[in-house]
Amino acid sequence: MNDRVVVGPETGRLRFVEFSPEYAPDLFRLMTDPDWLRNIGDRGVRSIDDARTQIEQKYRPQMREQGFGFFVLVDKASDSMAGMCGLIRRDGLDGIDLGYALLPEFRGRGLAVEAASAVLAWGQKQLGLSRVLAIVNPDNAASIAVLERVGMRFERLIRLPGEQKDLALHAWVAGSP
Repeated sequence: MNDRVVVGPETGRLRFVEFSPEYAPDLFRLMTDPDWLRNIGDRGVRSIDDARTQIEQKYRPQMREQGFGFFVLVDKASDSMAGMCGLIRRDGLDGIDLGYALLPEFRGRGLAVEAASAVLAWGQKQLGLSRVLAIVNPDNAASIAVLERVGMRFERLIRLPGEQKDLALHAWVAGSP
């Protein structure tokens, strides 16, 4: 699988590649993980075919049309999908949103911080972004710690359209400590 095209940043441990159908089984596993469902929410993915549809109808078009979106995080050591990270436009937010999620076996190794830092730097350099937002379940201490480690600061609680609960809005500003 080393012939995959790197389309985003690259770090010491991660390659950032475009989603393709081969990642549907891992995406299905990620999107049905109890932590994903609790902290990110149910996206209606009930099968590998649903995950493939998500890739083909959402992730790939976002990348082609906007020049950014979610990248597959490929762990260089195992050459397998570790998770996803990227930038998206989200209804109800007045800026670009940073999102990330890791498969359970890749958590607790600092990969979320590594990926989020790389995506923020890539967004600043490649897209000219000077401010990036992130939303997080206020109960998700691990994700909040990641956001704080990459320089994001809490701004306020918000409720996105169609959501039933408040989320914590964090922001990163280029050049801020």
